[in-house]
Amino acid sequence: MLSVIAPCRNEAAHIGPFCESVAAQQLPPGVELEVLIADGRSDDGTRDRLDDWCMRDARFRWLDNPDLIVSSGLNRCIAAARGEVLARLDLHSSYAPDYLGQCLAALQRSGADNVGGPWRAVGHTPMQSAIAAAFQSRWVVGGARSRDLDYEGEVDTVYLGCWPRASLERFGGFDEQLVRNQDDEHNLRIRLQGGRIWQSSAIRSTYTPRGSLRQLFRQQFQYGYWRPFVMRKHGQPGSLRQLVPAAFVAAIALALLLLPWWRWPLAGLALAYGGYLATATVLAALQAPRERSASVLLRLPPVIAAYQLGYGLGSWRGLLDLLRGRRVTGASAKMSR
Repeated sequence: MLSVIAPCRNEAAHIGPFCESVAAQQLPPGVELEVLIADGRSDDGTRDRLDDWCMRDARFRWLDNPDLIVSSGLNRCIAAARGEVLARLDLHSSYAPDYLGQCLAALQRSGADNVGGPWRAVGHTPMQSAIAAAFQSRWVVGGARSRDLDYEGEVDTVYLGCWPRASLERFGGFDEQLVRNQDDEHNLRIRLQGGRIWQSSAIRSTYTPRGSLRQLFRQQFQYGYWRPFVMRKHGQPGSLRQLVPAAFVAAIALALLLLPWWRWPLAGLALAYGGYLATATVLAALQAPRERSASVLLRLPPVIAAYQLGYGLGSWRGLLDLLRGRRVTGASAKMSR
């Protein structure tokens, strides 16, 4: 049996299409499917739609997630799952019909403890398209393998994930003290304990990114905010590239502090970053041919800046909370989302 696990909260617009896409998955002969959806006390009609779908398809069940956050929802699904293999899916992504079948094939082929496909973003508006182009560019995300659509091999982290049950029993579930970065922390824990993570280009899905600069900045701020808590737990980041935005923000702060005495540090930093933004914009557009319209190109520089400044500022805010002795619990985590 293969168990699909998915957390959700207030997803009335997405829950129907998501269930339809999972129900239509083409599985190898002899593989049974169960789908567990942990709902975080939705109040927008999501539960009514879940009830209706579960009554029509006995393979689907929904669970209550009173803690409201992703990691607790995933752990409740893991505890209730009966499958020998568990695959996490997200309601805001669409999946190739053979997505789950390719996950099973990659597990068998690689012998890894976690497998997944590349993280592919596609926008439907000019702003989403700009965000998607920056998302896929190695010049924006620091060469993350998870954004390389053609890469097959070992990685430090992978989008979503599919695990043999034995791997989850060995490495444990998701850290419920983390609102964000619970995936990265889980993959880091697997690697530090001798496990392997594998990315297969045959595992295909499409992610719909945020639709505005404000939403993007807030998302990246949250990702950055929880990075120091992961580092505190393991004594290292998942990757050195995750420290670059914080270093950039520190350089800006230092240049501003020196401004009363020397203007050249700030001027030099602005000139260098302006050159980087221009170069990264062109390279991101060249990497994504469908995103080369003028409306997308004009949006790319502020999008790239929002990625990096949001993550960097969030990282410093998270570090400040750590130094203040902030206790991270499920209750306080919800307040910071």
